[in-house]
Amino acid sequence: MIVHPSPAQTTLPDPPAMATPVGLQTYEGLAPLQALRARRWYAVMGVMILLTCGAIVFCLQFGAHTLTMAEIWSALTFSTAGTENVSSVIIWDIRFPRILMGLFVGASLAITGAALQALVRNPLADPYVLGISSGAALGATIGLALGLGAIVGGFGLPLFAFIGGGLSIVLVYGIAASQGQLPMHQLLLAGVIVNAVCSALMMFATSILNPASLYRVVLWLMGTLSAPSIPMLMGIGVCLLIAIVLLLRESQALNLLAVGEDAARSLGVDSDRVQRTVFLVSAVLTGAVVSVSGMIGFVGMVVPHLVRILCGADHRLLLPASALGGGILLMVADTAARTVVAPAEIPVGVITALIGGPFFIYLLMTRKYRFFA
Repeated sequence: MIVHPSPAQTTLPDPPAMATPVGLQTYEGLAPLQALRARRWYAVMGVMILLTCGAIVFCLQFGAHTLTMAEIWSALTFSTAGTENVSSVIIWDIRFPRILMGLFVGASLAITGAALQALVRNPLADPYVLGISSGAALGATIGLALGLGAIVGGFGLPLFAFIGGGLSIVLVYGIAASQGQLPMHQLLLAGVIVNAVCSALMMFATSILNPASLYRVVLWLMGTLSAPSIPMLMGIGVCLLIAIVLLLRESQALNLLAVGEDAARSLGVDSDRVQRTVFLVSAVLTGAVVSVSGMIGFVGMVVPHLVRILCGADHRLLLPASALGGGILLMVADTAARTVVAPAEIPVGVITALIGGPFFIYLLMTRKYRFFA
């Protein structure tokens, strides 16, 4: 006898397992990768912030007069009796403003160097390759030659330097821009041309200066962080903050442009807009930095290389890490400049050049250099 199962007893086989589409697999696999990158970002930035704080404390301690950690702590916590305490005056009136200026200037030079190296795909790209420094130095020289350095409440020299840097920005951009585009090879050539012309005019101006003004120009050309004022610090700090925000918005586009402009265009990157944004931000920030600190070289080349070797070439991490690294380097270099031959002082640009030159020689001789690797 044949027994037919009731509908309640009928069991259907399980449906076959369906394979997850490749695109969905890729999308789901991004979550752990993004979490790993986020943890790495926080870890690296945490270490860099701790190093920055340690460098600030270290630089507060050393100088023509060495302070103990107890004196530094008392001054920082305002626990020292009396307002005329020597350690408090040294820290708050002399060293801390100078250290803060070194942090801002070093961060500005390093972050613009990292952005320009990605933009032009040139390992020697530097904030000064655009001709901004020469224009700013020429403006300062002209201001001194005309005896106008003391105008605007003593801000005449930075004002003329900023005007000179701004005019050089307009000149370089006008030479390089062609039919609404900004070819990188034309930009570099325009920077070289403007550098040469400004250097020639600057040599002519210095030849007619009196000895006192000539000495100030020479110090300016070698770089100095001495006697920064509160308005200068606030101005550079605001410029740096705006530049960091604008450059971080273009960090993913810089990652693609570092691979190649054609590849970036094929992935939807408006390379012309990114080039104009990075160029203008870098030029304005460099002009502002040179107007208050003079010409300090090698920071914009050395720091991005070191950070790229340690942290990789992702500009979402490279840009902020380079900013902190540049600040650390310039703070320590300035501390060495005012300590090695104290009470005399070495121009900080000399220290950075002595650090940067051997660094690149080492990379070239050991063949350990890999760009965007």
